[in-house]
Amino acid sequence: MSFFRRPDYASDTTQFIDQLKAQHPQLEAEQRQGRALLWDKQVDRTVQAEFSQGRVAQKPYVYQTKA
Repeated sequence: MSFFRRPDYASDTTQFIDQLKAQHPQLEAEQRQGRALLWDKQVDRTVQAEFSQGRVAQKPYVYQTKA
């Protein structure tokens, strides 16, 4: 060990998160389940392409009532 080595620093936030994970070991698994509900989805490329083709171009000023 070096004479000039400083002790490992952990911020208050890091300490809080480590303590929270130690108190609630299931927390990370619950976060992964929540992410899977909203984000981890299989994308159907053909349906995505159909949606893109069916999109109607937006007018430059959307609140204009006259055509």
